[in-house]
Amino acid sequence: MTAHANVRTSVSALMGAAIADAGGAVLGHVKEFAVAPSVDAAHVQGMVIRLTSAKRGKEGKKLTLVPIASMYLNDAGGMQLRADASPVELLEDDNYLLLERDLLDQQIIDVHGHKVVRVNDVDLIWEFSAESGPDLSLRIAEVEVGVRGAVRRLLKGLPAATVDRLACKIRPRIIPWDFVDLIDRDPARRVKLKIEQERLSRMHPSDIADILEELAPAERQALFRSLDEEVAAEALEEVDPKLQKALIEGLDSESIAGIVEEMDPGAAADLLSELTEERSDAILEEMDPEERQEVEDLLEFSDDSAAGQMTTEYLAVPHKATVADAIQAISDFEGDIESLTDVYLLEEDGRIHGILPLVRLLLATPETAIDTLPAGHLLTCHVDDGVKKVAELFDKYNLRSLAVVDDHEQLAGIILAEHVIAQLREK
Repeated sequence: MTAHANVRTSVSALMGAAIADAGGAVLGHVKEFAVAPSVDAAHVQGMVIRLTSAKRGKEGKKLTLVPIASMYLNDAGGMQLRADASPVELLEDDNYLLLERDLLDQQIIDVHGHKVVRVNDVDLIWEFSAESGPDLSLRIAEVEVGVRGAVRRLLKGLPAATVDRLACKIRPRIIPWDFVDLIDRDPARRVKLKIEQERLSRMHPSDIADILEELAPAERQALFRSLDEEVAAEALEEVDPKLQKALIEGLDSESIAGIVEEMDPGAAADLLSELTEERSDAILEEMDPEERQEVEDLLEFSDDSAAGQMTTEYLAVPHKATVADAIQAISDFEGDIESLTDVYLLEEDGRIHGILPLVRLLLATPETAIDTLPAGHLLTCHVDDGVKKVAELFDKYNLRSLAVVDDHEQLAGIILAEHVIAQLREK
């Protein structure tokens, strides 16, 4: 064998290619590419071939595995079996991931583009030993998710030089194989991006929701179940009620309860109100008492009322507190910290004394009494006010949040601007 430099190829280019036996006669044609994730997920372990009729004998149409280590590239660039090697039967229970079956046309997540993409081809590299000796390997370089990969597969069967000449004119869209994690999630075998779990949590929940909506049902469920409770809760708040129900449908009550506890109480109440009473009660039973009580209280309100839009996750301190007390309250806050815009100042009996923009705290010393700082404009609505009145208040006063009070003028919760916007979009 003459010396070779590393050579790039692809699944589409090698699919159907002939493999010769040690004597040069055609042994069979490539049908698949077997990867053994538990051994080496970065290289193709062997070519799965269908033997020619002359070679089948009593084997019939059984598939055969030719290990890459048993092959070499001859002077013409063709694949040929070594004199001291022989193919082996591919058993049905062999735990191989097959690139054409398990990867091509599968949906995976491009976290850089915040969208779902389809695998059109897989780029491979023939690697040779430094001494151009007998060692040969076939490394998986990247997956093609753009038009270039689709074109190469469409032109499969034409001369390789012709396909390459046309494909090189198209800008590639690839995901490095290092970013793809092979998993056996179900009998059909799926693949996911390794960076999902590292980067999905840093994506905006709306982007995760968009991805969930784009995925096919099986992949959608698998992805949702792989998210941690906090990320799953944030994403669940961003999808429509119909999809919410579909996502939690296959989960047990304990698992759903863990996610619901991480949700905004108002959003959690909205979700449970869409379920059957039996299902809702089972989930509530699995929740911690404090979170359960918050959600149960909100379930009593109509969706068309101010109370039906509010959340009980707000920041409130006694009006006689100091700036240091308020900062400590922020540190102890267990809700969505990004939603905080104001601090509500309360009387001893829970009535609202005033409102203070958070930015005021940054400009004051820790020992400063809060009620001596310039207060914000306090506006409230009643728990029974309709959503139309709430929307009018947000529009007229350009509010970021609105306090909701009960019959005793005590703070029952707050409505955030994002809730009003979501309500208007649904209408």
